[in-house]
Amino acid sequence: MDEQALLGLNPNADADFRQRALAYFEQLKISQDAWQVCAEALAQSIYRYSELTEVQQQLIRETLITWLQAQMLNPQPEKTFIRNKAAQVFALLFVTEYLTKWPKFFFDILSVVDLNPRGVDMYLRILMAVDAELVDRDVVHTSEEARRNTLLKDTMREQCIPSLVESWYQILQNYQYNNSELTCQCLEVVGAYVSWIDLSLIANERFINMLLGHMSVEVLREEACDCLFEIVNKGMDPIDKTKLVESLCQVLQSAGLFSIDQEDDVDFLARFSKLVNGMGQALIASWTKLIKNGDMKSAQDTLQAIEAKVSLMLQLLIHEDDDISSNIIGFCYDYLHILKQLSALSDQQKANVEAIMLAVMKKLTYDEEYNFENEGEDEAMFVEYRKQLKLLLDRLAQVSPELLLASVRRVFNTTLQNWQTTRFMEVEVAIRLLYMLAEALPVSHGAHFSGDVTKATALQDMMRTLVTSGVSAYQHTSVTLEFFETVVRYEKFFAVEPQHIPTVLMAFLDHRGLRHTSPKVRSRTAYLFSRFVKSLNKQMNPFIEDVLNRIQDLLELSPPENGYQALLSSDDQLFIYETAGVLIVNSEYSAERKQALMRNLLTPLMEKFKVLLEKLMMAQDEDRQMALADCLNHAVGFASRTSKAFSNKQTVKQCGCSEVYLDCLQTFLPALSCPLQKEVLRSGVRTFLHRMIICLEEEVLPFIPSASEHMLKDCEAKDLQEFIPLINQITAKFKTQVSPFLQQMFMPLLHAIFEVLLLPAEENDQSAALEKQMLRRSYFAFLQTVTGSGMSEVIANQGAENVERVLFTVIQGAVDYPDPIAQKTCFIILSKLVELWGGKDGPVGFADFVYKHIVPACFLAPLKQTFDLADAQTVLVCITVCFFLLFSLPCGRLKGKKNNGHVVLRVVLSYKENTLFSLNGVLVWLVFTCYGTVFCSSPVLKIKLENCRFEYLTLTCITCKLPLSESEQTGSSSLGCLGFSCDR
Repeated sequence: MDEQALLGLNPNADADFRQRALAYFEQLKISQDAWQVCAEALAQSIYRYSELTEVQQQLIRETLITWLQAQMLNPQPEKTFIRNKAAQVFALLFVTEYLTKWPKFFFDILSVVDLNPRGVDMYLRILMAVDAELVDRDVVHTSEEARRNTLLKDTMREQCIPSLVESWYQILQNYQYNNSELTCQCLEVVGAYVSWIDLSLIANERFINMLLGHMSVEVLREEACDCLFEIVNKGMDPIDKTKLVESLCQVLQSAGLFSIDQEDDVDFLARFSKLVNGMGQALIASWTKLIKNGDMKSAQDTLQAIEAKVSLMLQLLIHEDDDISSNIIGFCYDYLHILKQLSALSDQQKANVEAIMLAVMKKLTYDEEYNFENEGEDEAMFVEYRKQLKLLLDRLAQVSPELLLASVRRVFNTTLQNWQTTRFMEVEVAIRLLYMLAEALPVSHGAHFSGDVTKATALQDMMRTLVTSGVSAYQHTSVTLEFFETVVRYEKFFAVEPQHIPTVLMAFLDHRGLRHTSPKVRSRTAYLFSRFVKSLNKQMNPFIEDVLNRIQDLLELSPPENGYQALLSSDDQLFIYETAGVLIVNSEYSAERKQALMRNLLTPLMEKFKVLLEKLMMAQDEDRQMALADCLNHAVGFASRTSKAFSNKQTVKQCGCSEVYLDCLQTFLPALSCPLQKEVLRSGVRTFLHRMIICLEEEVLPFIPSASEHMLKDCEAKDLQEFIPLINQITAKFKTQVSPFLQQMFMPLLHAIFEVLLLPAEENDQSAALEKQMLRRSYFAFLQTVTGSGMSEVIANQGAENVERVLFTVIQGAVDYPDPIAQKTCFIILSKLVELWGGKDGPVGFADFVYKHIVPACFLAPLKQTFDLADAQTVLVCITVCFFLLFSLPCGRLKGKKNNGHVVLRVVLSYKENTLFSLNGVLVWLVFTCYGTVFCSSPVLKIKLENCRFEYLTLTCITCKLPLSESEQTGSSSLGCLGFSCDR
């Protein structure tokens, strides 16, 4: 770059240099090779501040001060983002230099800016940037940075905070009437700093009076509110805190701020509500501390102060603006918590509880503007607000359950008596309150209609009113959904009054539920209907065939070409199929009748499946292929979902349905040989096979070899990754029954896995790398399942060359891949193989393999740089390795036992005289302290190594982590140090 031109960037440069610089950069903009020039300059000009010379650092300080001086002289102020960035630079320099080279940082800035408006603006921005660097909890700091920040704050408190506070007061005093922007900025600074400076500097008469004065100025009162909130929020002695809050409240009340007008500025009221909430919670925190300290008189005074704020709290809670109401909920919740702790409530406190209850009930009501069909951000915020109100209702139930129950009952009965003429939001909230009572007044296993007679009677009366009033026909989606949600929540009601079941079933099945005009209602009702039917169980027997007939049209598989918009989506149909399966399986019909009903349910699916599969084989258009494949996948999914109705008490065999599901298998398996849309089709059939392994048990086994063969053809990483769990499930469930099949497909499966793993991939392709990592994990999980199921012969019978290849892949997984989950699996596999093959009857040469490869792997893995002991999964790998070394190697090779309160470890590595290991002290310390920590009450360890030759060995003290001297290594030592002696 043109260095002469760059001189024009200096704030003190004359006009000619500046013009030259501007011309140079304009030329760079239009130049085609400008990016190369800039890239070189960037690459060559990156310096760390600490690497600069003392002179250069001084130049930077002077340049910043010069720039700050220039801001007060320029005719136009810099753009806001420039000022913010400059403030950040000042803050970073402060953090670096304040403790050492620039202790007068703030004084230098103050001497430059004085009370110049532009200078004050920059000064306040710098203060906020400094606070962000030191205090901002959203920024994650290292422990070293946290210590540095603490030291910086301590030093500031000692050296400059009083001066800074004085400057803030002067700024507020000078600009409060003629520059509201600077005044608000200064109030923001005070609010930010008050949390970590001496409160007495701010919480004094002159500051508080000024802040309270700002509460009457429209353009200042919001920032003044926030500043007062931070002052109130500051930790201090409970009695002093009570006095501070009370003095603030008296002045605010005398200023008329405690009389809330619905027409007041909502932005200010939202801030004011937050302030009142802070004052209320501060008083409650003081009361709690005083009670804990046993100061009952002061606690009683504080409680009276809290009670005096309840009227204001209620005005804010009931405000029509939800933000204002939401900001006061914390105070309200904590106040109820106090009442819960009192032995008895006064009449006024009972009246307060009832007032809060009525406020909550009112605020739960939807607004007219709520958009139920297209819920956006405002709607999401109201849903969150409702959750806060629900917590209040739960707390009210803890304070006075009888009052809550009576209030809800009164509102509910009054509303449902005239639901036809009542607004939807009032009807919805009445039903919603009944729904919320189930959690507010919890019982074991939903037994709301037994036990407490008063409560059971009240709930039973309300449920009876709900199902007989006809409110389910109300023409609003919110009311309809709330009706079904409540019916399902109180399903135990129908055990008490089963005569209402037909009424509710019809509501589910007609235009009010599954055939509602709203897709949202239909979708939710499908799920709720499934839950309702499951909960009623045997009580559904009289209605089974009628219900199955009524839902017949909802079970139809909708092919993509008919253009007909089905009532339910495929996801919703899953619930309907599951419901149909539950009705059939739980019925009291004979096995023959159940089989007939299940066949009637699944035969249309199988027939449609065959037709659609043929169409897919002939389809040319890719979009049509995809649509047909999705439809086929749905058909398999529906059949699979019906099997969820079976249980240990009602098995497929007991219900006589085995033949039906075997027919389904024969129908679906040909899809595996379809060359089109393989991923979709295989996924569906694979899921069905998972279910059939559980339901059909041994009857599914004849289908597995053919299915596996097809699924291993032309497969990708994801296909294999999803296929292996199926094989693991078969192996774990049937064990030796599938040994011949596993021996036959073992190497084809491994070849498919190795082929995919060896495929080249781009170095930066994270997706491909992740797929391979997951496949590698699946492969090791498969080997673990085989060995863990006692079927090591499956591996042993693959031939010596293949066995060796498999073993080396496990060694490689244990050592070379930085994936602790896979490493742990690999060491578990090796441990199991040593246990099974480590004796005289093991495969020829396996003992050699143990000491040439497995034992070294135990030491090589932890020595890798990627072996991160700060990671919990890696620690598990380490523990697995230690257990393997201590307990899994053949007897006589490595032993661990307790002896007189000490752990004695005897390591005999004498398989071959020229055995050579390179160890370091960290590993020795790690292995033995792990064992000592887990099993031994004494940390003293004695180690004796015999017949070993070491390239080097450093033993490390467990306590101090330092290497032991030669004298320490010659004998046993205590206090956690390793004692070392060598026979040679």
